[in-house]
Amino acid sequence: MAHERDALITGIGIVSCLGSGTEAHWQALNDFAPVLDVTSFPPFAVHPLAPLDLDRQIPKRGDQRQMESWQRIGVFAAGLALEQAGVKGNIELLSRMGMIVAAGGGERDYAVDSAILSGYPAAANPGLYLNQHLLGDLRPTLFLAQLSNLLAGNISIVHGVIGSSRTFMGEEASGADAVRIACARIAAGQGEIMLVGGSYNAQRPDVLLHYEMGGLQRKAPFDPIWARQASGGGLLLGSVGCFLVIESRAHAAARGAAAYAHIAAIRTDRCRRLPGQATANAKAQFSAMAAHYHPAGAAVISGASGVAAPTREEAAFLAELAIPVRATATALGHSLEPSFPASLAIAALAVRHGLLFPPLEPAEQPMTAPLRQALVTSWGHWRGESLALVAAA
Repeated sequence: MAHERDALITGIGIVSCLGSGTEAHWQALNDFAPVLDVTSFPPFAVHPLAPLDLDRQIPKRGDQRQMESWQRIGVFAAGLALEQAGVKGNIELLSRMGMIVAAGGGERDYAVDSAILSGYPAAANPGLYLNQHLLGDLRPTLFLAQLSNLLAGNISIVHGVIGSSRTFMGEEASGADAVRIACARIAAGQGEIMLVGGSYNAQRPDVLLHYEMGGLQRKAPFDPIWARQASGGGLLLGSVGCFLVIESRAHAAARGAAAYAHIAAIRTDRCRRLPGQATANAKAQFSAMAAHYHPAGAAVISGASGVAAPTREEAAFLAELAIPVRATATALGHSLEPSFPASLAIAALAVRHGLLFPPLEPAEQPMTAPLRQALVTSWGHWRGESLALVAAA
């Protein structure tokens, strides 16, 4: 039953390798072909960001220049979401719009990193060498954890979103918690309209090195998410920006806003990833939203990363549901912080169309029945399990 405090998605701003905006993504998903850059960072591939007309959402060139790539991606996506929701430039509404941003640290100084990594193995005293160069070579402003706040700040400056603001860090789980808290605040009457999302720039040598050092990076030629499990799994990162305008049903109705979908339920949790723990979390989350779930018109939009162990465990859990599944990282690449908002965006698009897009690989089953609900999963590549149910508005 509809309730005035329901959380509705009324605006979607998404950019990725598939293009800019909802229509570009919907068309690309219905006629899917992988978009990969295999030459810039051999032996690794990434899903590169499609070209953006930055002037459209960040009109001042000075603003563009002072942002790093991941900030430009996020500010652009936020502008698209505000535009689609019909609130861009509405000073009265933007002044009370809350904002929750999920973002990682800032981008690296590659020259400094390269010099330290090159000199460290030959240093007579590696510990002393590292301390001296970290103290002397890094710019004093380069506190990476602090830079995530700049994305929220730049959105406020460029788009005028100046209500409450908070920033979450923590890879996939941060994007899920950002949405969960936005929905909770709306349900509790602590806000009427929120801008929620994040951005990620995968076209960076430092992040490829980071995941390669963890043994998580995919080196083999492109395989879709489920197919690559037969050869060891792994991440193929993708540059993604995604923001959602989420507002109460009463607020949307009062201003005559159309909704993509309703976030009927959302749960987040984490575990130490001992065998079976992630599955136990997912089953508890699914059980908690069972009253809203109707399998006849349902499908899964999975945020599986491709990393072998969690992806195998998630696949086994989803097989028990016996409904069609689509893995968004096959099309977009895995994008960590914004991966959950992006999966929600794709789920909302599909629900609004009443149609699940075709399988992205042979392991995925077609769906001919009308789509009325989508379960959105996010099992982080090492921690964090989240589940949301997106239903027709």
